[in-house]
Amino acid sequence: MRQAGYGVTWGMNQPIIAVTGATGQLGSLVIEHLLKRVPATSVVAIVRNLAKAADLADRGISVRQANYTDPDAFEKALAGVDKLLLVSSSEVGQRAAQHRNVITAAKRAGVKLLVYTSLLRADTSSLDLAPEHVETEAMIKTSGLPYIILRNGWYTENYTASIPGAIAHGAFLGSAGKGRIASAARQDYAEAAAVVLVNPQLPGQVIELAGDTAYTLADLAAEISRQTGKTVPYRDLPSAEYRAVLLQAGLPEGLASGIASWDASAANDALFNEGRQLSRLIGRPTTPLAESVRVALQN
Repeated sequence: MRQAGYGVTWGMNQPIIAVTGATGQLGSLVIEHLLKRVPATSVVAIVRNLAKAADLADRGISVRQANYTDPDAFEKALAGVDKLLLVSSSEVGQRAAQHRNVITAAKRAGVKLLVYTSLLRADTSSLDLAPEHVETEAMIKTSGLPYIILRNGWYTENYTASIPGAIAHGAFLGSAGKGRIASAARQDYAEAAAVVLVNPQLPGQVIELAGDTAYTLADLAAEISRQTGKTVPYRDLPSAEYRAVLLQAGLPEGLASGIASWDASAANDALFNEGRQLSRLIGRPTTPLAESVRVALQN
């Protein structure tokens, strides 16, 4: 047995797996999927706020505090870690610098596999989110660390979160036109990350992940109408008009501009992919749109 710091003792042959952003929307789900596959004592949750992770510590998980802006703290948090999931930072515009800190810390700590959550077809994507992911991918590839890059497609929750507002106002608004959206539930991507972290994988892979079946926003509106028994049509707006509506609804300017521009890219199939690598990785079909709508209506 070895003592790996932070008061946790692990077996010699059990790889230690760390997850950044472990209390976040994706990271917390990855933790849950890991716990179905490995003992809690082989999981490390890296968080900014220890208080938010008290429940993880109670379950026997080693909780360590580090911020993407502090490479020294991250190096300490990665002591004894074999595999690291770097969940991309939520701070758009600062991601590349923050990711560099984590990559540097991982190399210094001797991490044996770095898994990164990137963006679907990042190298060719028209989404304005892509450049920071491309820059991060390049940093990872030149770091010398063994890596696997998971290029996550859109989360279905990005759209189903708008269902209450659509019902209240009698229409689902957007600027995606007839663009095909091959999204999947956040749970699907989380399970894929857990599978890659637990099962032996060939390093150096870049895996494009998306939902099995694509839909348009008109299809989404039709499904909302079907499940609620209310008529909720899709209303397609010019990007500038959609941005103005979002601003009027109280969204911050940066987020409103982002959502409108992402829809504009979606109109040109930036969120479409038919490779079905995600379902093959998790060994089951991705969550159907109807199920995601059902869950959203229950919450």
